[in-house]
Amino acid sequence: MLNLVLFGPPGAGKGTQADFLIEKFRLIHLSTGDLLRSQIAAETTLGVEAKSYMDKGFLVPDSIVIGMIKSKLNENKSANGYIFDGFPRTVAQAKALDELLAEYNTPVSGMLCLLVENEELINRLLFRGKTSGRPDDQDVSIIENRIKIYHEKTAPLRDYYREQNKYYKIDGTGTIEEIAQRLSQTVSTL
Repeated sequence: MLNLVLFGPPGAGKGTQADFLIEKFRLIHLSTGDLLRSQIAAETTLGVEAKSYMDKGFLVPDSIVIGMIKSKLNENKSANGYIFDGFPRTVAQAKALDELLAEYNTPVSGMLCLLVENEELINRLLFRGKTSGRPDDQDVSIIENRIKIYHEKTAPLRDYYREQNKYYKIDGTGTIEEIAQRLSQTVSTL
């Protein structure tokens, strides 16, 4: 089973490239944001519990997110693999994901990290802000802060996967096709 953690700063193109990887390698996309929204909409036990945290402005505890991921794994036992998008974000979450995947006798195959210079990220997000209407993509100071937080929070996670020889840097600049080709070449070696 092929299990990929797709990583990169805001504006790196994770969503676009996830779609390509899903199609090419017949993987299931596990976006924690999508999982949370669908579980809340379906009013599942985990969804109701997650909503109670979100309504108070708190982060949803890892245990709830892991429970949602486990539910998705159980729904798709014959999958070729998964792309984890938005999770893990911390070493504790990575360890929890490793423990969960061990129950299914399948490890994380690799962390694919899209690397893009900050100036390019800012330009991409400002452009996206014009077309999406997202207010967080229209203010340079907010964008810069999001990128800064990403770099601060993810350094330990990169080290965690690097220590396991599962960290793969991917140049995230160029055309969508060029980036997809780089990703495909890397994933084909896993």
